[in-house]
Amino acid sequence: MKRTNLLHLSPFLEFLAERSKGEDDRLPPLNEISKELGISIASLREQLEVARVMGLVEIKPKTGLRRLPYSFLPGLLNNLAYALRIDVDHFSEYSDLRNHIETSYWYQAVTLLQPEDHDQLRGLVALAKRKLQGNPIQIPHLEHRELHLSIYRRLNNPFVSGILEAYWDMYEAEGLSLYADLDYLKSVWEYHDHMVEEICSGDFQKGYQALIDHMDLIAHRTIPASSGKFE
Repeated sequence: MKRTNLLHLSPFLEFLAERSKGEDDRLPPLNEISKELGISIASLREQLEVARVMGLVEIKPKTGLRRLPYSFLPGLLNNLAYALRIDVDHFSEYSDLRNHIETSYWYQAVTLLQPEDHDQLRGLVALAKRKLQGNPIQIPHLEHRELHLSIYRRLNNPFVSGILEAYWDMYEAEGLSLYADLDYLKSVWEYHDHMVEEICSGDFQKGYQALIDHMDLIAHRTIPASSGKFE
């Protein structure tokens, strides 16, 4: 059986990849691209739609066609949306992948953090605790997401950031940002506080252990029934 070349790109994606080596992100009109590539407008539109779904291009009435900076996230989210539609148990499988990514990159990520990053992480913890102590109580979901993503942001690895950001989008879609009791939330943020203080003090081993303990807490949480919907 002949093996399919999985790395084959469409003519338009090849064209786009070559354009990414320059500074100008504006693309020529479709009729010019069609002539340059030697393909019909209809075929080009099909290939363009694939690139749009992958988050590689943007199409707007006034600005026309524009190449976007590379991101792993849009294509991954579409794949995950399909995965969840066919089996919501894929959520726990992807969560396990996310956990392995965070633990594997922990030491590399935290050593890159700067004093201003430490201040930001401490600020997120403080804001989250104020929300939990307020009247009415607020769920600090945005702070939860931003804290985890901020720890790994200086890696500047589009695949790591894409996997982690997709986890949080899926986390929201599954309703885990909405269902939580107060004791659980307080426990979560105690672990976050511990993680952040160990990062700031340079004791990355203790911070790593706090991360592991935090993940164990989440793993044993009761997950609400999913509607199976992912948008």
